[in-house]
Amino acid sequence: MNKSELVDALADATGMTKADAGRAVDALFATDDGVIAKALKSGERVQITGFGTFETKQRKARTGRNPRTGETIKIAATKTPGFRAGKGLKDAVK
Repeated sequence: MNKSELVDALADATGMTKADAGRAVDALFATDDGVIAKALKSGERVQITGFGTFETKQRKARTGRNPRTGETIKIAATKTPGFRAGKGLKDAVK
């Protein structure tokens, strides 16, 4: 399912117009100013009971290898977003 299909499904399920459903999806999932992205940027975790948890994970600095040259390089520490599915979602998928 892509974004436009998600918007269509949300509009059908809630009785919203497609324009309103599109704005709702954008407000929640936009990468720059979406609700989930803003919470993760500020260090919060977003927990939706029964669905799952969005949170940031810290990756330690490490050494890697350039596959083209074989040279070892240092890879800096980073924060990455992560998602863990909740029990309700796991059970629904089974």
